[in-house]
Amino acid sequence: MKASLLQMTSGIDPAANAHAIADGVAQAAAEGGAMLFTPEMSGLLDGNRERARGHVVAEGEDLVLAATREAAAKHGIWVHLGSLAVLGEGGKFLNRGYVIDGTGAIRASYDKLHLFDVDLPTGESWRESNTYRPGERAILVDTPIGRLGLAICYDMRFPDLFRALSDAGATALSVPAAFTRPTGQAHWHVLLRARAIEAEAWLIAAAQTGVHADGRATYGHSLVIDPWGEVLLDMGEEAGLGTVEIDLARVDDVRSRIPVLRHRRPIPPVETFA
Repeated sequence: MKASLLQMTSGIDPAANAHAIADGVAQAAAEGGAMLFTPEMSGLLDGNRERARGHVVAEGEDLVLAATREAAAKHGIWVHLGSLAVLGEGGKFLNRGYVIDGTGAIRASYDKLHLFDVDLPTGESWRESNTYRPGERAILVDTPIGRLGLAICYDMRFPDLFRALSDAGATALSVPAAFTRPTGQAHWHVLLRARAIEAEAWLIAAAQTGVHADGRATYGHSLVIDPWGEVLLDMGEEAGLGTVEIDLARVDDVRSRIPVLRHRRPIPPVETFA
């Protein structure tokens, strides 16, 4: 079973981003991919919130979502559209990912649980909570590459989410991202490998890369990691498509050797001693 990842440099024009995704769907299908994964904020990456508001609409009106569904149906391939900014109730945005099947139907959607509010040593400051509302559900969905647990970017720093997903039966995990370069260089590989090893599951992380139209720079290095923690694909810093073989039997093999999931126990209350 093959999975394809589209590493993007998404910009401030949703129509251009939709065209890039549709081209990626066609290329992934031509390479034999059963499922294509795209990054966080595939449809619009714009740090100027006032300008972005002109493009953020309810999901039923989103041209990127519509174009991706059409391309998936045309080429008969599943797509995890990593995330889009969509308009929610009360005027707040949602950072929402979609799993779309080979008929173009939406099988599941997931709203990012953990929002990135941080001041970096570089002077960069991000306040997702000013604009976005956090999600309230953890999501699993059956796909051609197994039972897929959904996360988005900053979620990767919260292992409880991945424990819940693997306890519920996830055999693969998707972590689309738009990681900054400083945090990417320090933590991207090590955290994603840890999540794969802890869950003993495939981990697929499609990423944004390069310098974007709004001036920000993202880390790239889209990854596919097997349940043992081995990196089978690292796409570096160039935008484009990567395809890798997913061995579905690898999950059972690893879990039989180190049965971590069966050994998990409820953690008792912490006792503190002065």
